Amino acid sequence: MTKKELIAKLNDLEWEDFEVKEAKASVPKSCWETVSAFSNTSGGWLVFGIKEIGKSFEIQGVNNPEKIGQDFLNTLRGEKFNVFIDTKQERYTIDDKTVLAFYIPVSAQKPVYYNTQANTFIRRSSSDQKARKNEIDAFYRDQTFGTKTSELASNTSKKDIDTTSLKQYRDYMARFNPDVSYNRFDEDVFLSKLRIVDNNQLTYAGLLFLGKRDTIEKHFPDFRIDLLEIEGKSISEATSTYSFRLGEFENLWDYYFECFKRLKPEVDVAFQLTDQGFGQELSPGLKAIREALVNMLMHADYFAPSHSRIRIFTNHIEFYNPGGLPKPIEELKAKDLSLPRNPLITKLFRMVRLAENAGYGFDRIEANWKTYNNTTPEYDISFDATILKLYTYAQEENKEISDNNKNNFGVTVEKLRRELANQKLNKSLINSILNTGFDGFLEYLEAEFPKTSEKLRSNFGETSEKLRRGSAKNSIQLLMLMESDGSTSAEKASAILAVSSRTVETYIAKLKELNIIKREGSDKLGQWILINDDL
Repeated sequence: MTKKELIAKLNDLEWEDFEVKEAKASVPKSCWETVSAFSNTSGGWLVFGIKEIGKSFEIQGVNNPEKIGQDFLNTLRGEKFNVFIDTKQERYTIDDKTVLAFYIPVSAQKPVYYNTQANTFIRRSSSDQKARKNEIDAFYRDQTFGTKTSELASNTSKKDIDTTSLKQYRDYMARFNPDVSYNRFDEDVFLSKLRIVDNNQLTYAGLLFLGKRDTIEKHFPDFRIDLLEIEGKSISEATSTYSFRLGEFENLWDYYFECFKRLKPEVDVAFQLTDQGFGQELSPGLKAIREALVNMLMHADYFAPSHSRIRIFTNHIEFYNPGGLPKPIEELKAKDLSLPRNPLITKLFRMVRLAENAGYGFDRIEANWKTYNNTTPEYDISFDATILKLYTYAQEENKEISDNNKNNFGVTVEKLRRELANQKLNKSLINSILNTGFDGFLEYLEAEFPKTSEKLRSNFGETSEKLRRGSAKNSIQLLMLMESDGSTSAEKASAILAVSSRTVETYIAKLKELNIIKREGSDKLGQWILINDDL
């Protein structure tokens, strides 16, 4: 049988962190490496009575389950390991054969080893690997890393879960991860198996992820995820501290969607339907931003005095996270290591396909952002914080091109002024556009195309500040070009807007989808027309 079929039978188990051993007549010696590896990494299930053959599994069963189970547990509670290892046990009968499963949790007292410190193991993908000296040293430095949010939040219960968030989370899981076993369980079992609730109390992870804000603040008085939009390339350049600041929301699940909603307009997005009929937004820039956001929420130190913060500047996005990395960033990137600070929060994101099963995501962020706009993310790493910067526009190496684009756009505004004059529109409106450029065009749209203006604000952001950012600004500038020169091509527009022709085509597709523009005539000789629904 396949691994998926096996796990379907053992429906207490999930895909990640899973190891099988034959153990037909006795406890196999190789299992101690796995116990050490699970204890030192992020926990996992060790299953006796199953033989792995390539990528397939054969259920053989254990001959004497009582003796093998007791031998295994007695060893864990004895002198073999340097720390006591608690476990959760399950027993299954499949095809008249007995299978034993033991859940080995991540330890708060790492490193965990047997006999001597040289027998310290860590989990890498699906294998156990002996830890190196520097990795063992790191365990001693970070003995509470990866365990704190797995502890129980005192004086909490299921009643402290926000019911709306829980419903939305389960609906999202059913939609985007329909095959996962958790979808089959009733609410109490669901909460228990995901360790949102444990021993009738919420874990810190469950409380932060789905809890009610009032209860969260009893344990985390300054709970919030900050998001600021700043009109400038830096704080010193900005005319005010911020033009927008995210308000308070219930929990991490709510914060994820609210933050993503504000980040999404900063990148260009194409839309298409999946084979199942679901809408999906395609953009390497969007993937990079989503990965960076989830990465921040999964790996934050929620017990630190500072809190996670996103700052959206006019030329870059900055993700700040309290809490240092468990290893040097070069090693995390090179080996794609999965050492989450908050394993339960990480799992909750994984179970709805908002996070990958391995690593910190640095490689995926970098690859997608490089594909998106050919810039490289920057990192500022300290022992107690991590900062990631994604530049939305090219830096100094493109300054000459940017200056040319500004000059070209000045010509475009002048052309627009002449075009409006030819249409014998009122002089005050023409002067407004001439003197204020982008803002003047917004006024022109509001006056002459109110329904078009309404569509733009509805889809790109209601405030003028939002319309002056990212893809919203470029889409509106493209409308300026089309209104001044209906024969504008994607190539010509891309030179003026400082984006690729393909990106311009994405803007055009979006504007056509919103029924704001249409093409009259042939592709070669035709004209772009702003649709006036108000006539």
